[in-house]
Amino acid sequence: MDRHVTGIRLTFWGAAGQVTGSMHLLEAAGGRFLLDAGLFQGHRAQAHELNARLPFDPRRLDGIVLTHAHIDHSGRLPLLVRHGFHGPIYATPATRDLCAVMLPDAAHIQEKDYEYLARRRAAAPESEPLYNLADALAVQDLMLGVPYRRITHLRKHLALEFVEAGHILGSATADLRISEGGHHRIVYSGDIGRVGLPIVRDPEPPSGPVDTLIIESTYADRDHDSVRGAEEKLGEAIRRTAARGGKVLLPAFALGRIQEIIYALHELHRAGRIPNIPVYVDSPLAVDTTTVFRMHPEVFDERERLIAQKIPLFDFSLVHYVRDVAESKALNQLAGPAVIVAASGMAESGRILHHLANGIGDHRNLILFVGFQAEHTLGRRIQSGAESVRILGQEYPRRAEVETIAGYSAHADRGELRAWIRRLGGPIRRAFVVHGEASALGAMATILREEGVRDVVLPKHGEAFDL
Repeated sequence: MDRHVTGIRLTFWGAAGQVTGSMHLLEAAGGRFLLDAGLFQGHRAQAHELNARLPFDPRRLDGIVLTHAHIDHSGRLPLLVRHGFHGPIYATPATRDLCAVMLPDAAHIQEKDYEYLARRRAAAPESEPLYNLADALAVQDLMLGVPYRRITHLRKHLALEFVEAGHILGSATADLRISEGGHHRIVYSGDIGRVGLPIVRDPEPPSGPVDTLIIESTYADRDHDSVRGAEEKLGEAIRRTAARGGKVLLPAFALGRIQEIIYALHELHRAGRIPNIPVYVDSPLAVDTTTVFRMHPEVFDERERLIAQKIPLFDFSLVHYVRDVAESKALNQLAGPAVIVAASGMAESGRILHHLANGIGDHRNLILFVGFQAEHTLGRRIQSGAESVRILGQEYPRRAEVETIAGYSAHADRGELRAWIRRLGGPIRRAFVVHGEASALGAMATILREEGVRDVVLPKHGEAFDL
């Protein structure tokens, strides 16, 4: 059968030549669909410009396919609704439920950050909120829960199937089939997870020939530590910091990463490999997303020991969940060693900013990164060894120790990405590489060519292609 289909167009409006802001416009089968609608993160003025200026009319969209709930993939959904989008948003049930807490929180953070900067007379046009709580709540009315491995027709000649991406709870790879006048298969990887991550199941890519592959490349240029090795390093870092009376300040994404860290600390505590010091999860969003995790044990990896033994994953004697603002502020006066885990993961917003401002100048403390830090973020500046950094409009000297544990990344490394491509089976006619910095994009292109993909494209922002 002729596989050629006319009238398919793909335009890259995010994560093209950079990491954040995933958003790709697919025009096919007489419809217009977005693949993800994420926020750009990084340098405030540049990110705000990219986020605020929508390059198309949201009212003309027929739907959105959402791979997972991380804000760099979902965070512009309320903005689209604010500007008139009212179509269906297709996501797994866990992603739908996570967005119910993630997106209102994103709106709340934008509003509160603006109020804070305004009080300090540091507000600027780029710090104005992109949307409000009502916009975020309105998104939920449009969300349709689509289980894994269930074929859903977006239009008469356009079908969608979600498969496990293994990145975070509910994350999916989108398998799209276009059958108007022929057959064309598009596989959009979303974010690809690692084999052996705690809690979530391993990636299960779709198999068979692929006409168009859109693939992330975040860590295509490096290898991670093993997941087990990361847990060992976490335990050692906590023991070392506690011994000198310091606190571990751990920026982490409230969705996925904080739950992994809690799980690891639970394992370390049960094994007697960390001291009995308090662990504070200081993030209302993390409290809420952890509740969503408890709601979806059907997508847990049953091979994990705590899961198999039906032990509550996120509750043990050391851990304290902090929602109240006064309790959060009281942590600044805390005497003695502790672990404080707070969002956001790149230290661009949230309560971690206040803990960093309070603790970055103390040589006994440890700032521990367990996730990717994008260019131009506060996290990247601290991670790169800056001697002083600006936090909430004020300059602070950095005296705290800084360490990075790479093994907790929820993104596949180069070996795991290569294995994922091989499991697709192929052949892959054409591949577009997205969601990576320059070195990672180039490394992913090399991997694809080595795996037999002749037509490999690194699209630029706003570039369009006829498929």
